[in-house]
Amino acid sequence: MDLIIVESPTKARTIQKFLNKEYSVVSSFGHIRDLPKKELGIDIENNFEPKYVVPMLSRKKLTPIKKSLEKADKVILATDEDREGEAIAWHLTQALKLDAEKSDRIVFHEITKSAIQEALKNPRRIDMDLVDSQQARRILDRIVGYQLSPFLWRKIAKGLSAGRVQSVAVRLIVEREREIQNFKPEEYWSIEALLKKAESEKEFTATLIKRGEIPIGKLDIGTKENADKILKDLEGAKYQIAKIEKKETKRNPLPPFTTSTLQQAAWQKFHFSAKMTMSLAQRLYEEGHITYHRTDSLNISQIALDAAKKFILEKFGATYWPGFSKTYKTKSKGAQEAHEAIRPTSPEAEPENLKLDASQAKLYQLIWSRFLASQMSSAIFDSTSIDIEANNHIFRANGSMMKFDGFLRVYPIKFQEMDLPSLQEKEILELIKLISSQHFTQPPPRYSEATLIKALEEDGIGRPSTYAPIISTIQDRNYIQKDEARKFFPTDIGFTVNDLLVEHFPVIVDLKFTAHMEEDLDKIAEGQIKWQPVIKEFYDPFKENLDQKYEEVKKQKAPVEPTDKTCPQCGKPLVIRTSRFGKFYACSGFPECRYTENIANSTGVTCPECKQGKINEKRTRKGKIFYACSNYPDCKFALWDKPTGETCPKCGSLLISDKKGRIKCSNKECGFIQKEEK
Repeated sequence: MDLIIVESPTKARTIQKFLNKEYSVVSSFGHIRDLPKKELGIDIENNFEPKYVVPMLSRKKLTPIKKSLEKADKVILATDEDREGEAIAWHLTQALKLDAEKSDRIVFHEITKSAIQEALKNPRRIDMDLVDSQQARRILDRIVGYQLSPFLWRKIAKGLSAGRVQSVAVRLIVEREREIQNFKPEEYWSIEALLKKAESEKEFTATLIKRGEIPIGKLDIGTKENADKILKDLEGAKYQIAKIEKKETKRNPLPPFTTSTLQQAAWQKFHFSAKMTMSLAQRLYEEGHITYHRTDSLNISQIALDAAKKFILEKFGATYWPGFSKTYKTKSKGAQEAHEAIRPTSPEAEPENLKLDASQAKLYQLIWSRFLASQMSSAIFDSTSIDIEANNHIFRANGSMMKFDGFLRVYPIKFQEMDLPSLQEKEILELIKLISSQHFTQPPPRYSEATLIKALEEDGIGRPSTYAPIISTIQDRNYIQKDEARKFFPTDIGFTVNDLLVEHFPVIVDLKFTAHMEEDLDKIAEGQIKWQPVIKEFYDPFKENLDQKYEEVKKQKAPVEPTDKTCPQCGKPLVIRTSRFGKFYACSGFPECRYTENIANSTGVTCPECKQGKINEKRTRKGKIFYACSNYPDCKFALWDKPTGETCPKCGSLLISDKKGRIKCSNKECGFIQKEEK
């Protein structure tokens, strides 16, 4: 019997379905070894040698694998095909005392019977270049986190932490917020003519674009006086059609998804967080529905292209097939072109025919339709542009009507149709009214999950597997929060930490340096350079600067807001202070008086147990959010998930929104889960 080891029990079950009894598939439940939590775990003096340990939980997971090894003729490592998966495979050889040089390693982009069988025919050895690249990233992040975080504790507040890539993401959000704060709106005006064809009821709007031979840009009409002067010049004008241009325009389909574009689209369409999107995609991949979901490549296999062609021709007809398979090239920095884009494992597995939960179904529908659309004909529009002359001024009206839906049949994209009346050149139009409108330029918008991921990718910060944990981490550390529109803004502590790092550790938060480090990690993965010199080149100046800053930098004053409350212990005023866990009341007499008090962040939901208190958002000592009655300790009602305010139709208990976004009953014995509309 051959033993196949993967990292996920779901993946193990899916693979086992495709194999006979000659194979046994087991799971390691992720990483088996890691750096120790309570120490740096890196021997700086010994060429940055990592000191790996097997945590207690992992030891328990290894026990059944070791028992299976006793019966195995051969061990096959089948972890994911990226650097993280390669590292897990290598760590398994070390923990299980296998010979890495002789252990079979197989990779596949999708969990299907044909892909598994093909991989088993073509085993290889563990790629130590990929392993070294993963180790280098882990060691870099550990050095920054474990050596810079104590500096923040001493200079700002205990419990703070710094991250190599996360700090750059915080900087982007801080700098955007300051752009917004410093923005000065600029006034501008637009002038439109509401017109109609003589003896017709159909009205349409044309916008002023030219005065004489001088084009009018967006900001060129800067004041009401300027606008009024133009209106005066147009008094009594005759509106005559000067030129009509008609043409057929095409709208081409978008490429299939990469990790970042999937995360962006899932946020835009469903407001799924990057973390939730990756969790759902992981399940879809492990259950065999989609290809590997951590990728920045737009490649598509020939087998998949042929399958898409066959499905489109049979399902939609020849007009929806462009006559050739479409290929796309990624613009992402450092993309791994050996991988594939994210797609369904089979186009014939239509979303409505799969048994998936509501959130999974939404994401699968998105992936399926985007892939099919990428191979379909372009949408065709009839476009019309009409220039209208009035007293040496030119107005323009644009019209567009869809002629053929093409790929939009399966992947709808918002567009606006404008049907203009049938008109002829030199025809005289009737002016209904002139409209002058005041506008002001707007500040740049705050980052959403989608736009932040796009910015990180464009700047070469992080890689597909890191976007979700980056965003999750900086929220967990309370460096950023979301506003009512679900856009990111920095907290007071986020501003303070960022400003200190920018001033005293500019390299750590420098976008170009961080992108350069990603390029070096890619070169390590490709075998072009060794990992130890990369770490040393970073560490030596970093450590020298850190030691120097311990002496130079004075302790920062944490942000404080005055209140009208007084301390119940000493009578001095209470102030609002900020820690990594958020804002709290503290005595202004600190350190002589150490009184603190939580600031209630109420959900507005009445406690179902005491019927008097309100359920407030709180945090444990380790920063984990929970929800508890405001009458604690008299009432000890508490929940880990946020209550919605609604009650369960089955048992009457509170409904909650869990980490996966599902609405379900807080009573575990009930088991009610609200079905989402598809």
